[in-house]
Amino acid sequence: MSRTIYDLIGLFAGVCFILALKGLSHPKTARRGNKIGALGATIATLVVFFYANEGSSLPLNNLGWILGAIAVGALVGVPAARKVQMTQMPQLVALFNGVGGGAAALVAIVEYLHLGDTATTAEVVFTVFTVIVGCVSFSGSIITFMKLQELMTTRPVVFPGGRFVIAGTLVAVLGVAVWVVTALGTTPLLVLAGLSLLFGVLFVLPVGGADVPIVISLLNAFTGLTVAASGYVLDSVLLIIAGTLVGASGTILTRLMAEAMGRSLFGTLFGAFTAKPQDTSGVAEDRPVRSGSPDDVAILLNYARRVVIVPGFGLAVAQAQHTVRELADLMISKGIDVAYGIHPVAGRMPGHMNVLLAEANVPYDQLLEMDEVNPTFGQTDVAIVIGANDVVNPAAQNTPGCPIYGMPILEVSNAANVIFLKRSMRPGFAGIENELLYDPKTMLLFGDAKASLTKVVGALKAL
Repeated sequence: MSRTIYDLIGLFAGVCFILALKGLSHPKTARRGNKIGALGATIATLVVFFYANEGSSLPLNNLGWILGAIAVGALVGVPAARKVQMTQMPQLVALFNGVGGGAAALVAIVEYLHLGDTATTAEVVFTVFTVIVGCVSFSGSIITFMKLQELMTTRPVVFPGGRFVIAGTLVAVLGVAVWVVTALGTTPLLVLAGLSLLFGVLFVLPVGGADVPIVISLLNAFTGLTVAASGYVLDSVLLIIAGTLVGASGTILTRLMAEAMGRSLFGTLFGAFTAKPQDTSGVAEDRPVRSGSPDDVAILLNYARRVVIVPGFGLAVAQAQHTVRELADLMISKGIDVAYGIHPVAGRMPGHMNVLLAEANVPYDQLLEMDEVNPTFGQTDVAIVIGANDVVNPAAQNTPGCPIYGMPILEVSNAANVIFLKRSMRPGFAGIENELLYDPKTMLLFGDAKASLTKVVGALKAL
C-alpha cells in the first residue's frame, strides 16, 4: 500500500471520528455516533497492517508481539466493558483514559530511543511534551479512579505547604524537560517521566469528589494532546487528527462542566487550599426529620397536578430507572404533568442520568435541563429527589466556603413538597449536609430506591 492511499484511508477514519462526535452530541443519535466512531477506530487499526515499513517487505516488524498485545487487550477490555455497571462507568472511563495517556508516553519514549542522535529538535520537543502530559494523564487518572471507587477518601487531600510542593514539582518537571532537549540521553528522559507521574498525583489529590468528573474530562483532553504530539513524532496524520479532536472536545467539555459547577477551572483544581474548614462535628441523626411511608408518598402524588423527578447517583446504584418510568407513566395516566429535572453534573459524569433514563425508554421531551426546569419549581406540587444530594443542596447558594458553593443547583426547595428517597442520612459525594432534608415540607422515604419506588407504584395503583 502506498503512502498516499494510507493517508487517504487515515483521513477517512478521521472523518468517522468527527461524525462520531457529532452523533454523540444528542441522545437520539448517540448510538449511531458510537458505531461510526468504532468503525473509524477499526479502520485506523487494520490499515496499519497493510502499510509496509520503509526498507521492509513485511507489513510490520514484530507482528507476533503486536497481535499478542491486541489479544491481551481484547481479553481484558471486552469483558470489562460488557460487564461494567452503569454506576461504575466513570471509573472505567478514567482507567481507559489513563491507559491511553500512559501508552502515548511509552510510545514517545521508545521512539526517542529509536531515533537517538538523529532526532531533530522539534521531534525531541514533541517527545518531551508527550512524556510529560501522558504521564500526568496516567497517574492523575489512577487517582480519579481511586476516588470514584472510594478506594481512598473522596475529600480533597491537602497538606501544609501543598501548593508549594505542587509548584516546586512543576518547576522540576520543566527544568528536566529543558535538560532533555539540550543534553539528550535516556537518564534525563526517565527522570522526566518519574517527576511527571508524581506531578499527576499531586495535581489530582486536592480535588474533591464532586469535582472529579471535571478532572476526568481535563485529563481526557490531556490524553488527546499526547496522541496528537505522538502523531507528529511518528509522522501519522491520523494520530494528529484523532488526538486534536479528543483534545479540543475534552477542553470544551471541561469548560462547560466547570461553568455548570459555577467556578473557574483553577478554583476546581486548587480551591481546596483556600477553602474554609467545614464544621462536620454535628451528627445528622440528632436532628429531627420528617419520614414517611410509600402509602404517604402515593397519597401526596395522587393529588398532585405537577411532579418533577430529580434523578441522582442513588438511582443508578439501585438500577431503579425502569421503576421510575413505570411510576411516571402511572402518574401521567392519572392526568399528572410529569417531568425529569436533569442537572449537568448529576451522577458521576456528564450525561450519566440521560443515558440511564434512556435505558428505560423515557421520552426525551420529558427530560428538562436545569435552566428549563428551575423556573417551574414554583408551580410544582411535588419534587421527587431520588439518590441526588449535592445537585439540590441549598448550601451551594447560601454557605460560602463549602465545597460546592457557587454551583448552580436544581431549586427543588421552591416546590410545594419535596420527597427524598435515601438509604440513610449520609451526606452526598461532596461530604456536606443538606439542610433541605430538615425542611418541614420535606418527606424522607428511607430504603433502596428501587424497592421503595415499587411499593409507591403499588400503593398509587390502589388509590
